[in-house]
Amino acid sequence: MPTDNAAAWDRHSAAYQAGAQLPTDVVHYGPDIPTESELGLLGHLKGKRVLELGCGGAQCAIAMAKAGATAIGVDFSAEQLAFARRLCEREGVKVELRLGDLADLSFLRGDSVDLVFSSFSFGYVEDLQRVFRQAHRVMRSGSFLTFSLPHPAYDMIDDDHPLEPLRIRRSYFDREPIEYEWNGVPFTDYRHTMGDLVTGLTRSGYRLDTVLEPAPLPTGPRSMFWRETFQYVPRTLIIRAKKEGG
Repeated sequence: MPTDNAAAWDRHSAAYQAGAQLPTDVVHYGPDIPTESELGLLGHLKGKRVLELGCGGAQCAIAMAKAGATAIGVDFSAEQLAFARRLCEREGVKVELRLGDLADLSFLRGDSVDLVFSSFSFGYVEDLQRVFRQAHRVMRSGSFLTFSLPHPAYDMIDDDHPLEPLRIRRSYFDREPIEYEWNGVPFTDYRHTMGDLVTGLTRSGYRLDTVLEPAPLPTGPRSMFWRETFQYVPRTLIIRAKKEGG
């Protein structure tokens, strides 16, 4: 049986937040790659109503609120949201936080959101097309869904043994969920190939606008997630897709 990722994040939240030390002044897309200040994918946020799916500790939602947006964050982990509430209070920023499934957006009216964003959360979602459809419903026509997730090619590589040559550990076409432990806490990752993502977005009424596979930053301090493998295989995939029609 797949792991209950919400329960896993409840157990792992404190250790993760203590180690990750994510910024609250800029939107981030993944470990050791350029941030929104370099990529410029979200545009001007002042006065916009933005929704972050899988907001975790709400660092990105806080950064968007600081830029003048009305920010809403949804996450399935109560502990992550408890951390987010404390962080919002500490930063003096208001973010509407909701506990629930990332595809359960019934609390939002249709055509009421100017931007939907997600950073590294969609890998925990099995039925991603359901999320795409629900996001499409609440987005205004012409607005963007911008998200990052683990690059599907990276799962092919065995990076557990840094002193050994890189090895292919699984087929790119293997869509079986990946079970693993993180600091003793079991998680399940769901694989979404590039074809799955593009097809899912198109069928849900989006037009693909941008696809990025950022190289790691050449210098600077490395995150706790850093692997030398990042220099050879893309770790993060970023996609921006536009809602077309009504």
